[in-house]
Amino acid sequence: MSNKNNTILDMIQGKPVSHTPVWFMRQAGRSQPEYRRLKEKYSLFEITHQPELCAYVTHLPVDNYGTDVAVLYKDIMTPLKPIGVDVEIKSGVGPVISNPIKSIQDVEKLGQIDPKRDVPYVLDTIKLLTEEKLDVPLIGFTGAPFTLASYMIEGGPSKNYHFTKAMMYRDEATWFALMDHLVDMSIAYVSAQIEAGAELIQVFDSWVGALNVSDYRRYIKPAMQKLISGIKAQHDVPIILFGVGASHLAQEWNDLPIDVLGLDWRLSIQEAKQLGLTKTLQGNLDPSLLLAPWEVIEENIKQIIDQGRDYGKHIFNLGHGVFPQVQPETLKKVTQFVHEYSRR
Repeated sequence: MSNKNNTILDMIQGKPVSHTPVWFMRQAGRSQPEYRRLKEKYSLFEITHQPELCAYVTHLPVDNYGTDVAVLYKDIMTPLKPIGVDVEIKSGVGPVISNPIKSIQDVEKLGQIDPKRDVPYVLDTIKLLTEEKLDVPLIGFTGAPFTLASYMIEGGPSKNYHFTKAMMYRDEATWFALMDHLVDMSIAYVSAQIEAGAELIQVFDSWVGALNVSDYRRYIKPAMQKLISGIKAQHDVPIILFGVGASHLAQEWNDLPIDVLGLDWRLSIQEAKQLGLTKTLQGNLDPSLLLAPWEVIEENIKQIIDQGRDYGKHIFNLGHGVFPQVQPETLKKVTQFVHEYSRR
């Protein structure tokens, strides 16, 4: 499309742009009334398995808020079922896994993913969006090895990751076998998304902030290096890396062959600059601020945009995902304000 809005891709490539690009993690679904009506009839699983419906949910925030990018509506658990992980998304809890990984034998039992055979609905959704309707780029995504492993070992969400870390420390053979398996799965899964039409990829390492720097270097970084390099070897698309509570790992992430480093709200863009980071930065309004009075939100956005401008390459986003209590009107207003203020 000749009139396609490629601001986010131009920003990452260092080309001049008219405004700071903006999107919101979990912008699809969550707080939208249209989505809530759908959820009365269908589960997340059922929506993602129906390409027309899933494309509609993915497209909604672009229409409603005017964001500069769409992010595929799905869950990081999607590729786990095909490899033999018995996962169920339980309302109010999250992913629950009834066959957690406890030994190397459990890792050896895991299958390989063939995305065209195993998740055709994901690829069909992407094709629907990119071939017909979308006038902004589409972000595909995958969970990072540590974050996926944490669910697979704990059997569900965790606050402290005791079992995950215990396996890491106690049974390195199993740990590294699991990392390798998840890296291979994610490369295949992401490659299929890109071939279907995704123009950027976000890797969610949501929970890796639970580790210190030296453990990250030893147990995680080699897998991340292999994952990002593996995707890059096949496809020239920008890769965004994001995690929560992981500011202490920012310099480790900066070493990886990623293009965009997503910050949560704990580390300001100014502080990131002082650390000597060189990647395009994404972030990082605290999502809780979306419930604050508008003048407070505006003040915080101005600071982030000013710091982003000073840094050089910046994509506006939240420091974590949109949560259900956020008013859609607020997100629309935020998008408009970011566009207007950054044009000055």
